[in-house]
Amino acid sequence: MSEQIRIILIIVVSVSIFGLLIFVFVKNYIRNKINFYLNIKNNKKQILTCHCNKIEIEVTLVNGLSNLYRCNCSICKRKGAITTVIPKKNLKILKGKNNIKFYQFNTNVAKHFFCNFCGINTHNQRRSDPDTFGINVGCLDGINPQELFELNVRVNDGQNHIKDRK
Repeated sequence: MSEQIRIILIIVVSVSIFGLLIFVFVKNYIRNKINFYLNIKNNKKQILTCHCNKIEIEVTLVNGLSNLYRCNCSICKRKGAITTVIPKKNLKILKGKNNIKFYQFNTNVAKHFFCNFCGINTHNQRRSDPDTFGINVGCLDGINPQELFELNVRVNDGQNHIKDRK
């Protein structure tokens, strides 16, 4: 076999192996993302954690990753969290209940829950409907931080909340 044919064969085999590795990686990546979003869409239980993992919360999303919002009230605009709403019954604290603290202000109806160690806001009890929680979507295990920028998120006008009107 000539030297040129041997080099061509080595290049073809190398490119084929490289292509196969890329295909397997992309296929697994896409499968994992589809499974994650199907689980969310199909109301499967998800795990929500703070940064230091001292808090672990099980949540069941009612409408998947739809109806996402950022609130513009004085505390939420500083947090910048993307939030979705779930009924209170769909949130179960699995770990770290003693590490969860909350902050209240103004009408003292809403409770903004956060980790006492790392400070991450995990969820809040909403004043517009105290029987629901707003959960910090960025705390869902398995969500890619880059995907947070691609989600359809509306602004909730917490600055002009109906309970603040006189």
